[in-house]
Amino acid sequence: MPIQKYFQGYSEQIQQQIKDLYDSGNLKTYLLKKYPNQHNINSDKLLYQYANDLKNQHMRKVPQLSKVIYEKQKDLITDALGTHTFISRNHGGKLKRKHEIRIALSLKEAPSEMLEMLVVHELAHFKEKDHNKPFYKLCEYMQPNYHQVEFDMRLYLLLFDQGHKLY
Repeated sequence: MPIQKYFQGYSEQIQQQIKDLYDSGNLKTYLLKKYPNQHNINSDKLLYQYANDLKNQHMRKVPQLSKVIYEKQKDLITDALGTHTFISRNHGGKLKRKHEIRIALSLKEAPSEMLEMLVVHELAHFKEKDHNKPFYKLCEYMQPNYHQVEFDMRLYLLLFDQGHKLY
């Protein structure tokens, strides 16, 4: 079981609790009780609208997103669930900037809070490039329970990697 893959850096005590939860067969029950609602954002168009609504609600000064799509597979280089890109192009003597977000297709069936957490995470990178204190403060501002949902996302991925679906 790839607990180390998702919980590296966590204490052995927490890793043991996760292993016990998984071995007892209660991980899925735990997640379903905590996150009973699957999101209904099942197209790139809806995902684009969702991400832009979050951006407009919390980060009005960030330029409009050019593209937000579900990616067929995780980014193999970084093994990320989501990626963000900044593209600058010279267009007619003017520098045009494009902001893009790509979300792993595996999150199409995730709980709504987990999709929100990942979109919030990628949006925060448009203001803060590194995973530093201001970055996480911005994430918490946009989603107050960000850290708990990020932890639970790791549990969801553990379940998903073992071939189990939540819903």
